[in-house]
Amino acid sequence: MSKQRQQQNLPPSRDGGYTIIESLVAMIVVSVLMVAIAPVMAFSVATRVQARRVELATQAARTYIDGLRTGAIKRNDSKIPGFPSKIAGDLAPTSLTGLYCVNFDETPACDGNKDFVVQGLLQNLPNPAPADPTTTGYSLTVRVYRADAFTSSSSGPMKTTQQSVANSALGDPKAPLVVMQTEIPASTVPGSYGSLCSRIPDSGGNTGCK
Repeated sequence: MSKQRQQQNLPPSRDGGYTIIESLVAMIVVSVLMVAIAPVMAFSVATRVQARRVELATQAARTYIDGLRTGAIKRNDSKIPGFPSKIAGDLAPTSLTGLYCVNFDETPACDGNKDFVVQGLLQNLPNPAPADPTTTGYSLTVRVYRADAFTSSSSGPMKTTQQSVANSALGDPKAPLVVMQTEIPASTVPGSYGSLCSRIPDSGGNTGCK
């Protein structure tokens, strides 16, 4: 007795895949999304680069300040220039001459995008101002610029106002990355507190600690 095989009726196969119209629509949607996201991604990368620059500039400023406090940076030193000066009107630098260079890219020239130059300004000197400010101590304003800002083709002079990291993207190369203020104690007076007392008057106009 033969068994009758039951044939299973299979549904007819349908053509799979996307049509040309559906593919074009998908490409258009992806393109619109990429155009919308690309500026945000570019700004995010630029902000991270600028934040890293500010971090290195802060390190350069602290290196400069430590050099002044330890006496490594001296007045009228042609080998290590950069001793702070009293500039009329608190002006921004116009060239690399006389500025202190912190070289992070290990090349002889101070002109790369990883190099920084530090401008030191004397502040709050006694009256009359001494010939050697290290004998009395002084207030110090420090500005740190990108070294390539002095050789770039960007128009306009160097600026004095610190740029913002949050909304500056890659930033303005002509503006300082870091602006700091500190006190440099006198080399002949023990301690910075005694230096401050000898230079800053009290409410009555008298100097000296009481």
